[in-house]
Amino acid sequence: MNRGNRMDFVYSFGVLVIQYLQKNYRQYHDFLDFMSVVGDPRNIFSVYFPIWFHLSHNVGTKMIWVAVIGDWFNLIFKWILFGHRPYWWVQETHFFHNDSIPHLDQFHITCETGPGSPSGHAMGSSCVWYVMITSALNFSYLNIYYPCRFCLLRSCLWMAFWVIQISVCISRVFIATHFPHQVVLGVLTGMLVAKAFDHIPSVYNASLKVYLQTNIFLFSFAVCFYLLLILMDIDPLWSVTKAKKWCANPDWIHLDTTPFAGLVRNLGALFGLGLAVNSEMFVQSCKGKNGYKTIFKLMCMTTTLTFLQLYDFIKMPTHSEALFHILSFCKSASIPFGVVAVIPYCVNLLIREHEERKLA
Repeated sequence: MNRGNRMDFVYSFGVLVIQYLQKNYRQYHDFLDFMSVVGDPRNIFSVYFPIWFHLSHNVGTKMIWVAVIGDWFNLIFKWILFGHRPYWWVQETHFFHNDSIPHLDQFHITCETGPGSPSGHAMGSSCVWYVMITSALNFSYLNIYYPCRFCLLRSCLWMAFWVIQISVCISRVFIATHFPHQVVLGVLTGMLVAKAFDHIPSVYNASLKVYLQTNIFLFSFAVCFYLLLILMDIDPLWSVTKAKKWCANPDWIHLDTTPFAGLVRNLGALFGLGLAVNSEMFVQSCKGKNGYKTIFKLMCMTTTLTFLQLYDFIKMPTHSEALFHILSFCKSASIPFGVVAVIPYCVNLLIREHEERKLA
C-alpha cells in the first residue's frame, strides 16, 4: 500500500470521527466554538500575554518567543506535510464512490486556508498553556513547605491542561477544519517547542539586535523555502485555492488565515516586543520603583486588556494583499509595544502624579 492510499484510510477514519461528533454533539456547538476561540493563536497576544507579562516579565517574554517560534515551525511543517483539510478532502478524493461522498457540515470558522497538518490552534494552545502551567508551578512555594499539597496542585493544573487541549482538539475536528491526527500532532509539537525554551534562558534579556536578527532569519528562511517549493514546481499556496473552491460560504474565507498572514503577524509581535523591552519607557516604568507594586501591575493588566479588546475592532483592509500584510505587521508590533512600554509608562506617570499630590 503506497503512502497516498495509507493517508486516504487515515483521512476516511477522520471523516467518520467528524461525522460522529457532528451528529451526536451538535448541542455543544456553542461550547466547542468557544474552545476553538480559546485555542486561536491570536488570543495569545491579546489575552494571555498581557496578563502574564505583568505577573512576570520573564514568563510573558517566554510566551511570545514560544508562540512565534512555534507558529513559524507550524508554517514550515504545513508546507512540508501537505495536509488536507476535511471540508475540501471529501469533495476531491477518489476514495469514495460518487454516490457515497460523506456530508460534513461547515461553520463560520471552518474555512481555514492553510494546509491542515499540524493544527495551528492545537499547537499554539498546547505550547502557550504548557508555559503557563509550568510557570504557575514554579511560582508555587508549596513544593518546599507542603509537598503533598504541591502534588495535588500539580495534578489539578495538568488535568486542566489536558482538558483544555482535548476540548480545543475536539472543537477543531467538530467544525471539519482538521482531522484527528492533525490536532494530536499539533499538541505534541507545541509541547516540544515550549519544552525546548526551558533550556534557552537568553531570551529573557535579549537585545534589540537579537530580536532583529531572529526576525530576519525567520522571514528569510520562510521566503527561501517558499521559493524552493516554487522551483520544485510545487505551489505553496495550493490550499488557498482549495479553500476558496469548497468553502460553503465565500464570506467565511479570510485573508488572515493564509500562511503568510500568520508569519507577518508573528514577526510583528516579536519585533514589537524587542522594541518594547529595550526601550526607555519600559525601564522607567516596569523596571522602576513602581514596577514591582501590586497596584501598578493590576492597573497595567486591566488597562491593557481593555485597550486590546477595543483595538481588536480595527480591521485591516483586504483589497490589497501587500497593504494588508504591511498593516498587519504594524498592528501586531504595536500590541506588545503598547502592553510592555506605552501603557505601563502612562500608568507610572499617573501613579507618580498621584503620589506627588499626596505629598504636596
